[in-house]
Amino acid sequence: MTAPQILRSPAPDWRTTTRIGQYVQWLERQRELAFTDYAALHRWSVTDLEGFWSSIWQYFQVRAHSAPRQVLARREMPGAVWFPGATLNYAEHAVRARDVAPNDVAVVAHSQTRPPIELTWTELADQVARVRSALHGLGVGPGDRVAAYLPNIPETVVAYLATASLGAVWASCAPEFGARGVIDRFSQIEPKVLLAVSGYRYGAKHVDRRAEVAEIRAALPTLHRTVHVPYGDGELPDTLPWAQLLQARPEVGFAPVPFDHPLCVLFSSGTTGMPKAIVHSHGGILLEHLKNHALSFDLGPGDRMMWFSTTAWMVWNSLVSGLLVGSSVVLLDGNPLHPDLTWQWRLAAETRATLMGASPGFLMACRKEGLTPGKDHDLSRLRQIGAAGSPLPSEGYHWVHEQFGTDVLLNVGSGGTDVCSGLIQGSPWQPVVAGEISGPCLGVAAAAFDEQGRTVVGQLGELVVTEPMPSMPVGFWGDTDGSRYHGAYFDTYPGVWKHGDWVRFAPQGHCIVAGRSDATLNRGGVRLGTAEFYRVVEELPQIDDSLVIHLEDPVGGPGELLLYVVVRDGAELDDALRLTITTALRSALSPRHVPDSITAIPAVPRNRTGKKLELPAKKILLGAAAAGVASRDALADPGSLDAFVTQAAARRAR
Repeated sequence: MTAPQILRSPAPDWRTTTRIGQYVQWLERQRELAFTDYAALHRWSVTDLEGFWSSIWQYFQVRAHSAPRQVLARREMPGAVWFPGATLNYAEHAVRARDVAPNDVAVVAHSQTRPPIELTWTELADQVARVRSALHGLGVGPGDRVAAYLPNIPETVVAYLATASLGAVWASCAPEFGARGVIDRFSQIEPKVLLAVSGYRYGAKHVDRRAEVAEIRAALPTLHRTVHVPYGDGELPDTLPWAQLLQARPEVGFAPVPFDHPLCVLFSSGTTGMPKAIVHSHGGILLEHLKNHALSFDLGPGDRMMWFSTTAWMVWNSLVSGLLVGSSVVLLDGNPLHPDLTWQWRLAAETRATLMGASPGFLMACRKEGLTPGKDHDLSRLRQIGAAGSPLPSEGYHWVHEQFGTDVLLNVGSGGTDVCSGLIQGSPWQPVVAGEISGPCLGVAAAAFDEQGRTVVGQLGELVVTEPMPSMPVGFWGDTDGSRYHGAYFDTYPGVWKHGDWVRFAPQGHCIVAGRSDATLNRGGVRLGTAEFYRVVEELPQIDDSLVIHLEDPVGGPGELLLYVVVRDGAELDDALRLTITTALRSALSPRHVPDSITAIPAVPRNRTGKKLELPAKKILLGAAAAGVASRDALADPGSLDAFVTQAAARRAR
């Protein structure tokens, strides 16, 4: 194994110029705790859970309506009990910057449907109070569900916080979802109120959603009212206009709810069955995001967080939580690549973002196109670029470093909807290692396990979490006996959270994610990660995208290794290109990585957050019906699995 290449080390003045440095100094003053390096701080954070999480509570001055009796009443998974006796409200913390900076901007929104919008902290808090009053008047109270079929716009943030302020439960789907995908999600939680738009613009294209809204409403018998949020063209019949909610008399208040009271329901992608309805709590999300956004993302008052996301992805909830630490947030809606790859960089410059989130695919596309955002745009305020959703190849690290030098921290992370945060990522106190994630997050006891449940270092294993976290789900909605929740995370290693990723930790703590563990390739008894295939294949100029699948041999042979590629415009998958691909894989990886066949496809199947869907494609090739392995509404490209249906038919006909 080659020595890690460090692209960026912590700045010499990190203790005074970063928020994790200020927190470490606070621990020295208030708790008489001194840590020589990040590894020591992390070790304390996952062994002294009571000490660490109580420090987060105290340091960020959590406003409790009633004080907790203790920090952790039961230290087990599943079933951990955090801060029993405490009552609080997430939304109260999201607007509290109004008290110190009432006229500063809290929300900036850019859209391809309408002109930009800004809200100050005072305006945000006032709208939350008015919509809270209006929802209350519609009969919404603690535990009731409010569902939103809305894009990433200020009205969505306001409605989310108003819902939370009442102790009601929020759930959202982006309007690019078709009706079936929305119904699969919202029907599980039986909402009382639905907020919806009639349409939107995606780049230059107008998308009409009136028929979908009608179908969704008809399938949700528990709805009392539907609120029409004006956006795009068209009206929604028999709805309450959003403007009427804003005319309500402000009702300032925040229902004090227990720490584990449901805040929101996030849905899994639904690509391998009915979407899981994952319930997150007020207290868990509040503490996790206070910790994450300040100590990892280095956000606070005066900062601005911009991260392209739809309202169906946990990144949207994370984006809204920028408000918790007094940072303003930038909401983007539309086609992230319209009119070209520079749109997001231009907006980062225009909005003076200090943290810009981006998908690894976007960063690699910018690199491939030869963009130079560090030179072409005024990004002098930018301190971090966050990347999540899929592995970022080492070439992407080098490209970001070439563009921005050591002035900008590249913070690559991996986590998910299940914890609504990162499990492994970086911070200003950790080095950036080319091609690798900096290490486990504070408070996250992450490790790699082999099949026998033993910790492994320096080799691939299952990503697990061995100690409870406050932001682990309360459970799944409707899973009354907890069996689905237990089966999703705790069946393999009793008492230990299995996350579903294939990971390798270095002795120094940095790590790589090699892909989903259910998509790991087991060729002749040797496990191969999918991410390393993609790094090599997609670096070739003739290839835009790729997907690799292994079909096991039932008698223990090597099986079939199948590579599917999306060929770039102007190129052709001929024998010469096949030889180029196999030569690159053999020389960069090993002869074991050379596929048995290489096939061109129109598009790689991905879910709406950009993750490749190896497992559904594999199931189709093994004979499963496409409708049974993935809902078309869960796919970024609804027709992307059709090529595998054709391939499966051809295989059967042999």
